[in-house]
Order: sequence, then structure tokens, then C-alpha cells
Amino acid sequence: MKKEKLLSKNIIVCLLALICCMLWGSAFPCVKIGYKMLGIAADNTASQILFAGYRFSLAGLLVIIAGSIAQKKILVPKVNEIPKVMALSAFQTIIQYLLFYIGLANTTGVKASVIIGSNVFIAVIVSSLIFHLEKLSLNKAIGCIIGFAGIIIINISGGEFDMNIRLTGEGFMFISTFSYAFSSVLMKKYSKSVNPVMMSGWQFLFGGIVMSLMGIISGGKVIIDSAPEWNMLFYLAFISAVAYSLWAVLLKYNPVSKVAVYGFMNPVIGVILSALLLNEGQQAFGFKGIISLFLVCIGIYVVNFRK
Repeated sequence: MKKEKLLSKNIIVCLLALICCMLWGSAFPCVKIGYKMLGIAADNTASQILFAGYRFSLAGLLVIIAGSIAQKKILVPKVNEIPKVMALSAFQTIIQYLLFYIGLANTTGVKASVIIGSNVFIAVIVSSLIFHLEKLSLNKAIGCIIGFAGIIIINISGGEFDMNIRLTGEGFMFISTFSYAFSSVLMKKYSKSVNPVMMSGWQFLFGGIVMSLMGIISGGKVIIDSAPEWNMLFYLAFISAVAYSLWAVLLKYNPVSKVAVYGFMNPVIGVILSALLLNEGQQAFGFKGIISLFLVCIGIYVVNFRK
């Protein structure tokens, strides 16, 4: 009960969620750097999926090993827990990232960022209207709208955004965000009776193996033969292992909306870190960046506001 009370405190949720967002935000530029290191072209989807498969397989092993050491027992799903792990893996890792990589190759970065930002909306709606895990209050809806406005502001510039939609581009990106939203709700639902760290580790390992096989079958090729390349792979695996495990624990003890709203920080942090590491524009430190960050913070506050 003491642990549940601690992990439900707003300040603790905020700090842990922001750590997750910082890690996930750093993945945007680091994945691009990893592609450059390994010579993976922007249109080489098969190799991208294979690289992601390696990353998530390693992330799963890291979570399982660290969790087993921390809990002083080997984390293995029980027979009745295996279907839950596989369902979670399908939505969180396999479907989400397969459609994400294919969709990203067929749309612009601006559109992708805005669509990804909508996953907070979708997670709250799925949790409230489909699974009935919480009520969709007015302040949650208003907070999501304010936060989403911040995502649009920091991403739209010039004529990069239009209303053209392709199934294999924007369509796949939208389905990917729905898959992520369902995975968040499933983690919330399953973690009531199943160890969230165990589920995180095994869903990553299962999903990573499936993605690796699909990448190989599709003709993907990834050769990692230097220390910097291995370091990058380990860092990307570390990001997934730590961030998703923390996120899973937060979802276990809090409403989905209270945790999911911090997802608006991911694109903002991604833009800021990309500007620092990749010199991709100056919008992160200009007027738009400040307004965007302000709106996201206000949105988070409004969703969590209690009279």
C-alpha cells in the first residue's frame, strides 16, 4: 500500500514520466545516428525493421536479467500469462513498430510527429470509452487538446504540412498510434494481476525476435562490427528497457490519462535533442519551441488538475 501511495503522488509520477520522455526523446536522433553508423538508407525498411528487432530483443534480455536480479528470482511468465504477454507484444512492439517504420518511409517527418502526438488522445479515449477504466472528464479532454496544440506548433513550418493521406504512409502511422494506445491500456489492465516488469521484458524479447525474423526474411541486412555501433545498439536497448518498464509501473498504479498525457513531451524533447545532436533546425529554441513547451506543460497540468 505504501508503494502504491508513493507511485501515485503527482510529483513522483511527473519525475518518473519525464525520465521516460527524456529517454524516448533521445531515441529520435540516436536512431538516425545508428542508421548512419550502419549505413542503413532511409528507404531500406527491411534493414530498419531488423535493426529494431535487434534493439528490442536486447531490451527484453536487459529487463529480464535486471528484474530477475532485483527480485531475486528468474522472471518467467506462467502458462496462463503467456497469452497476455503475446497480446501486449503484438500491440506494443510488433504492430506498432512495423507500421511505424513503413509509414515513416511514406510520409514527412512533420506529419509523423503530429500523428504520433495524437497517441495521448487515443490512449485516453480507449481507456475511457472502450475499456471503461476511467471517466473521460472535461478537464482531460481540454488538457489533451492544449497539449496536442503544442505538438502541432513545434512541428509545422512553411508548407511541409498538407492534408494528403496515403494508407501506407499517414494511414499506417495512425494505426501505429492506435496500437500503442491499446498497449498502454492492456498494460494497465494486465498489471493488476501480472508483474509489469516481467511483462515488459518478455513482450520486448518476443516482439524483437519476430521483428528480426521479418527483417531477415524481407532481405534486411545489419552488420554490427565496431565498438561505437555496439554502444549505440546497447543505448537504444537501454532506452526501451528502462523507459517502458518505468512507464509500465506507473500505469499499474495510476489512471491511464494521468500517465499518458506526459507523452506530449516526447516529440518536444525529440525536436530539442535533434536540434542539439543533429543540427536539425532552430525551431526548438525559438519562439515556437517556447510556446510549444508551455502549451504541453499547461495540458499536463489541466489533465491532472483536481479541485
